[in-house]
Amino acid sequence: MKRVVIVRHGKAVPYGYENDFKRDLRERGENDANRIGQELKARDVFPDVIISSPAKRALKTARIFAENLNYNPKKIKKVKAIYDGLTTSEFAEMIRQLPAESNTAFFFGHNPGFYYYVSNLLKEFHGDMPTSSTVVIDFDVNTWPEVDTRSGDLVFQLVPRMFK
Repeated sequence: MKRVVIVRHGKAVPYGYENDFKRDLRERGENDANRIGQELKARDVFPDVIISSPAKRALKTARIFAENLNYNPKKIKKVKAIYDGLTTSEFAEMIRQLPAESNTAFFFGHNPGFYYYVSNLLKEFHGDMPTSSTVVIDFDVNTWPEVDTRSGDLVFQLVPRMFK
């Protein structure tokens, strides 16, 4: 079994679109990320690897999750292509290249791409991907290269409004 956890960054400040890459999280975004991270810990979902867009809001969200899940934030791998935008097949190929010894991989990034990845990795998905949305997907495979689109099973989805 291989597990992919896809996380949209927390709520970001509404200004700064002239330099979108450097947009920071709002306090609400930080609080939501902490709450979801704590819930994952309570459900025993821990990363073997974390990969993030290097944009400030995504990387900060990844670091908050890492702190909650006892993962060294210095080991977070930054992949600019996540910010720039990948097709679903390119994202799936990134998954297939994950280290063989890892079983659970977390990805942090942005919509609309992350919504499309979730929709296309799962057998079916009828939800949405608001900020801090976290989708846990299991693949019934033994190795990462076996992961294919439309083959994942939704384990659960966490969204901040569940905890209000």
